Amino acid sequence: MDLSWWNLIPTYFDGTAFTLGSFPVRWYGIMYIFAFVTGYLTLTHINKKENLGYTKEQFDSLFTWIIAGIIIGARLGYVFFYKADYYLANPTEILIPMSNGHFVGISGMSYHGGLILGTVFTIIGIRRNKMDLWKTLNLCFLLAPLAYTWGRWGNFINGELFGEVTTSPIGMWFPRAKDSLVSPPVLHHPSQLYEMLFEGVLLFVALYNLRRIPALHDKMPCLYLIGYGTARFFIEFFRMPDAHIGRVDLFGMSRGQTLCSLMILTGLIWLIVLIVKQKKAAKTT
Repeated sequence: MDLSWWNLIPTYFDGTAFTLGSFPVRWYGIMYIFAFVTGYLTLTHINKKENLGYTKEQFDSLFTWIIAGIIIGARLGYVFFYKADYYLANPTEILIPMSNGHFVGISGMSYHGGLILGTVFTIIGIRRNKMDLWKTLNLCFLLAPLAYTWGRWGNFINGELFGEVTTSPIGMWFPRAKDSLVSPPVLHHPSQLYEMLFEGVLLFVALYNLRRIPALHDKMPCLYLIGYGTARFFIEFFRMPDAHIGRVDLFGMSRGQTLCSLMILTGLIWLIVLIVKQKKAAKTT
């Protein structure tokens, strides 16, 4: 089986951007910085363009809360959603990247955990900085797909979270796959790129345009939950499930599909409640 340049793209990266002494600095960690900078710059641009009146000090404080919530939530989400038994037996490894006296790094971050605690911390940051809660929260959810795009690109560079085996030409050879040394070469779906495109770029474009519709302008959180949850649910069919969990949740779903189902349901209920409340308010005026 002859592999094209496309199939071999993952071999061009090893995940390490540079080293500081003996500690490798991973591209995935740098992508978090890119994500937060992208969100910050875009939000300040909208603030200026739409004359929202927020100050730099308010944004600086708000993003401190957002960053803390996402990072802590993503870590704790992975611990409790994906490896609760292991980390309950090894609690020090939740936040301390050492095992048997060796530096192993903090591996394992959950998008859904970051979303939950990130939202909570965002609301706290908005209130502490005396910003309009719903207007600011709408903007944060509008920008979330842009920031998320960087994270999935980081996963791709790391050669992790790749997809199921495929015979399609779009498949890629991932050195970190357990079957990477099999002959003939085994290809996997580059599901990180699927997520980057559909849950990131295209979702942002969709939300940006839906925001122009008056009836949907202030419903970005609901639409984001529905949009992301739907895209991720279907991409999970192409993504390799966690080896220690598999597809054993309700109806044979992966853990990611289970969490996305809850996202979609939450978004739909939230959207319906908002629409009903707005219709009642319109009747009383």
